[in-house]
Amino acid sequence: MRKSKENENSVLRSFQERKEMERRFSKLLLLFALAVFSTVLRRITILPSVEGQSSGSPVSAFFILGDSSVNCGDNFFFYPYLPRNSSSYLCNTSDRRLIPDFLAEKMGLPMVPSFYSQNRTLEGLLGGLNFGSSPATIMNWGGAIYQGLNQQLGQAFETLQLLQLQLGIEKAREVAQSSLFYLSIGKDDYIEFLRDPDGIRERHGPHKFARMLVNQVTRVVKDLYNANVRKIICMGIEPLGCTPRSLWQACNATTCAHDRCIDTINGLIVEYNTMLSMDLLGLNQQLPNAQIVFCDLYRGMMAMIMDPKSYGFDDVSSACCGLGRYGGRVGCVSRQLACGERARHVWWDLYNPTEAANQLLADWMWSGSSLDICHPITVQQLASAPARTVARTPCHQ
Repeated sequence: MRKSKENENSVLRSFQERKEMERRFSKLLLLFALAVFSTVLRRITILPSVEGQSSGSPVSAFFILGDSSVNCGDNFFFYPYLPRNSSSYLCNTSDRRLIPDFLAEKMGLPMVPSFYSQNRTLEGLLGGLNFGSSPATIMNWGGAIYQGLNQQLGQAFETLQLLQLQLGIEKAREVAQSSLFYLSIGKDDYIEFLRDPDGIRERHGPHKFARMLVNQVTRVVKDLYNANVRKIICMGIEPLGCTPRSLWQACNATTCAHDRCIDTINGLIVEYNTMLSMDLLGLNQQLPNAQIVFCDLYRGMMAMIMDPKSYGFDDVSSACCGLGRYGGRVGCVSRQLACGERARHVWWDLYNPTEAANQLLADWMWSGSSLDICHPITVQQLASAPARTVARTPCHQ
């Protein structure tokens, strides 16, 4: 027991030292990364032919925007040059696949590369890119650690513009309209809202804050539509009040004032998800040929948490990889912290599901056979629907 405690303290001290180093250099690295961003795109090698891109799927490419739900923290210009012990182990191919990984497999598409790991060829762009970053927010919180949704959207637009320059307007339009765009973000905004470092919770209140976030997401959907994108998946936010981090924060030295979840936090998420779902339904009716699907991540996760045995889980509260009560004090800073039976846990780390949970969510999203969490159609129906290639007048906000 004493040795285990010493090992935990050693890992914690190492984590704290690493975080201090990251705070000192994050702003400098971010500024430099932004400076070289346009250079990265300009250095892409353009190939004369785009034949052979088809995978047999009606979806020609898969483009992804979002937070740690879509990216493991490696979509950063300096990631290949940083020491491996400078990053948390959110996931890798051997630890935890994410929902987009499973969906790409179901659509017969290869795993989507992150933006900064692309192979700099036109053929590489035509298969899709993952613009997601961990962490990432809808709002611009002004900190160096968050990549804003607008930055990811800018990367997506520059990619689509590059395709237009090289393929021509008509061919690029066909590519955009036959592609599937996946948007999963908002969790980190609520984490900041609950921390309330700038008093935003007091100034705006929960309802107005949810409306601000939803307006930004629907604005992004409209912007993508105006760029000829027609097939879009928008994910709701998970039950943040059930995450290991939230449970740990609700505990004092001796007791925890909750059961499985913090209802007040989950209430915020339900309000946001409901508001977003309704607005997206309106956009489907407003935008000609738009095919927008909302997937209720909250409902899927709560099904596992409330009836874990039915889905093969034993632990719905503790992180598989983390330190402290519920594994919620410090995240997964070392693979050595990971539990032995990962598939028995719902949560991988502070806020993210395990691969087993992600696979179950992807299955429900795809077919809706056991639990229907996507509306108005399933992802399988969206992917197999013919691309709507009729050019329309852009919508305006």
